Amino acid sequence: MENALDACETHGILPDVHVRLQSEGRSNVYRIRVEDNGCGVPKEYIASAFGRVLFGSKYILRQTRGTFGLGGKMAILYGQITTHSPVKILTSTGGPTKYFCELMIDIQHNKPILRRGGIKVLPNPTYWHGTVIEFTFEGDYSRAKPRILEYFRQTAIILPYANISFIDPDGVLYKFERVTTEMPKPPQEVRPHPHGVDVELLKRLIRRTRAKTLVEFISNNFHRVGRRTALKFLRFARMDPYKDPRSLKPDEIVRIVSAMRKFNDFLPPDASCLSPIGPKLLEKGIMKELQPEFVVAVQRKPSAYAGHPFIVEAAIAYGSNISSPKSGEINLYRYANKIPLLYDAHSDVAMKVIKSIKWSRYKIDLSMPIAFFVHIVSTKVPYKTVGKEFIADRPEIAYEIEWALKTCARKLRTYLTKKERKAAIRRKINILERYLPKLAEFATELAGKPQPPDVSRLFRGWRRSE
Repeated sequence: MENALDACETHGILPDVHVRLQSEGRSNVYRIRVEDNGCGVPKEYIASAFGRVLFGSKYILRQTRGTFGLGGKMAILYGQITTHSPVKILTSTGGPTKYFCELMIDIQHNKPILRRGGIKVLPNPTYWHGTVIEFTFEGDYSRAKPRILEYFRQTAIILPYANISFIDPDGVLYKFERVTTEMPKPPQEVRPHPHGVDVELLKRLIRRTRAKTLVEFISNNFHRVGRRTALKFLRFARMDPYKDPRSLKPDEIVRIVSAMRKFNDFLPPDASCLSPIGPKLLEKGIMKELQPEFVVAVQRKPSAYAGHPFIVEAAIAYGSNISSPKSGEINLYRYANKIPLLYDAHSDVAMKVIKSIKWSRYKIDLSMPIAFFVHIVSTKVPYKTVGKEFIADRPEIAYEIEWALKTCARKLRTYLTKKERKAAIRRKINILERYLPKLAEFATELAGKPQPPDVSRLFRGWRRSE
């Protein structure tokens, strides 16, 4: 699912993703089929892209959903281990041909095994582009169903420009339709920032560089580092600016990495490698799926932690179809690089921030029908565990989340204040509508007039003031 969305968004294609899950008749064995309209996979990369672990397009510094090309292969490998069945792949980049193959993964040698004649070339008269992947696996759908449906719903919230459909084993169709054709700007590839470099990355950059001197190497391989800054850094690190980088010893490489983290004169990273949703699209997604009475979203300015740029987006929705949380719970929707985070919410930095804010200042009670949304985009999201289910309590990120939510809360307070004022006016009008005609009638009798005055025009003026 996430590979499909990345394949569409990075090429500016409005996503159409269709997922079908079917029971194979055997106990807890299912067949899953995922189809997208993305960029497709070139023929020469098909086998490795689906059959070689750690082969992927995620090694560049740019915001993407996954990391290092692990997720898709792990799903295929799980299906192979549990049912010993191959994965079927149909893909095309939009040319006159499309490609079909069945493959399995040689676990011992980490390489794909193509079956039944390898990759077959088929005609593509409609010039279709995209990928279809199908395989079987063991699972417990009845137990996982609530989380699966919640995953699709939350994905539809963060991606109001996507068409997503899901057919479950019972034949029920769940459809999430796009409400806009506007898409966020795709992220651009950038060079690594010195503050985020580790020893292995520096070794890899040195192996492939053509630079003859350290100053040339530093200024050509790192984000927002010019020659003057490179010279200043190398003096700080006590390194010869004109030394050949390929002649560096291991202890010198470690010294450079350590100095990079301590040197404070590097410019902060910019956010061109990020692709936030934006307040407008986030509000549209929330309105589409939850239909709240009120919603407000904000996007903070780009910031950075340890040389990794990030942007925090947040929203608050109130009333109407938003249900009040259970006692002691909070309606919190968390996202990282447009992926819903469904588990371990209480350990997440966003939950800790929400619990630390004094909401009474904003006329907000957490038992109200209110929902919070927090979205973090970064080239390296600081997950606390390898399961990538909750985000670590980094001070820089906590600060941005706090002020994003407080900005939303101030706008909600303004809305609630206006709502209270209108309710007070409405109560007064109801009382006056009940008693003023009677008062007018009694006053007419006392004055000896034939007709009571027309008081309805007063009500019209009051109603306009609501």
